[in-house]
Amino acid sequence: MILRMASLRGLRQCHPTGFTISHLHTSSRASAKQHYKMLVLGGGSGGITMSARMKRLVGAENVAVVEPSEMHYYQPIWTLVGAGAKTAASSARTTASVMPSGVKWVKSKVQEINPDKNTVRTDDGTEISYEYLIVALGIQLHYEWIKGLPEAFEHPKIGSNYSIKTVEKTWKALQNFKEGNAVFTFPNTPVKCAGAPQKIMYLSDAYLRKTGKRAKANILYNTSLPVLFGIKKYADTLWDIVKTRDLQVNLRHNLIEVRADKQEAVFENLDKPGETKVFEYEMLHVTPPMGPSLVIKGGSLADEAGWLDLNKDTLQHNRYPNVFGIGDCTSLPTAKTGAAVAAQSAILNRTISKLLKNQKPDKKYDGYTSCPLVTSYNTVVLAEFDYNGQPLETFPINQAKERRLMYYMKADVMPHLYWYGLLRGLWGGPGPYRKLFHLGMK
Repeated sequence: MILRMASLRGLRQCHPTGFTISHLHTSSRASAKQHYKMLVLGGGSGGITMSARMKRLVGAENVAVVEPSEMHYYQPIWTLVGAGAKTAASSARTTASVMPSGVKWVKSKVQEINPDKNTVRTDDGTEISYEYLIVALGIQLHYEWIKGLPEAFEHPKIGSNYSIKTVEKTWKALQNFKEGNAVFTFPNTPVKCAGAPQKIMYLSDAYLRKTGKRAKANILYNTSLPVLFGIKKYADTLWDIVKTRDLQVNLRHNLIEVRADKQEAVFENLDKPGETKVFEYEMLHVTPPMGPSLVIKGGSLADEAGWLDLNKDTLQHNRYPNVFGIGDCTSLPTAKTGAAVAAQSAILNRTISKLLKNQKPDKKYDGYTSCPLVTSYNTVVLAEFDYNGQPLETFPINQAKERRLMYYMKADVMPHLYWYGLLRGLWGGPGPYRKLFHLGMK
């Protein structure tokens, strides 16, 4: 895929990927004031699953979704797209095809949220009032925070699995690799799917071995973090893999500049302020810095860091009781993943249904999240854990081991579960199955 500068400019501030939805639903760009019992901001995984659940709870005519994007993407599969194991097309569907039938689809961007007046204003001037608000605006990508980006994506040796505009460039850079350094980065910010930056490293290693190029490759993972992975049980396995496959990990290294014309990447040493190091590369995979939705940040719904300020147990806002949130835009102290969204959706649905009956929420979100750590073209380490960083595994086996079964789950089962389960509001995570597999024990 050859990127034009016009498309690259769109990467300067990559807004959370939207999902669009509308078969039998209605859409709107009118400037007239509208009112809904349940207003959902964002048509990503969190917004769509909650709109489907709210449709069943209060009726389709009482639910509206604000989402500008015409396409919806299953982003977790982009790791495999970047390694040539899946196609970009397989990750995409129209928003119209995933939107719950009958709900109102407002095809605009959210411009402003006023929780004191229970109103939302969109970029086309529409003012929408609500009784209840569900915020699912995702996380903001900031390629432009790295000097030389996004312009550097015009060069053929750079890719990023975090954008539909650049994920296929990763695969082309990998295919065209000849010899030298293959560098993979992790930024000094919160990110979604924190395992993805190193998954593509393992897949690249496997590809280069398969094509006979590994002997001429030096594979480096430069991460801002002080650890390889945040949960020790899985980190121990990953360190073993890194050592066995001769992969170089440089902790506390943060990418600050890309000099594409020279094929150089500049990193700062976070443990030694002011010290930088230049790495030459034959291939560079960039994980962009990320931050809170600009609509939330600085507003009355945000915490000090700019995230949607939620009660971590109920997903209800800490100051506005008729406001709720889900997914990457929230302050919830757990890893930002699609698996977390699924588990959160079940809890949030329960919270709202109880409040509609003037009852207290009786279910608590335990922080469940999951990261299928792809370590080759046929193995995965399936990390699952909770708020406390303790493993919360679904299967009665040691999931810290590389397994073929888990790769099959990642590549084939999870996408099906996403399209036909989560987006229809029918999948709330593996909790019930975990109890079954563990004979009723947590």
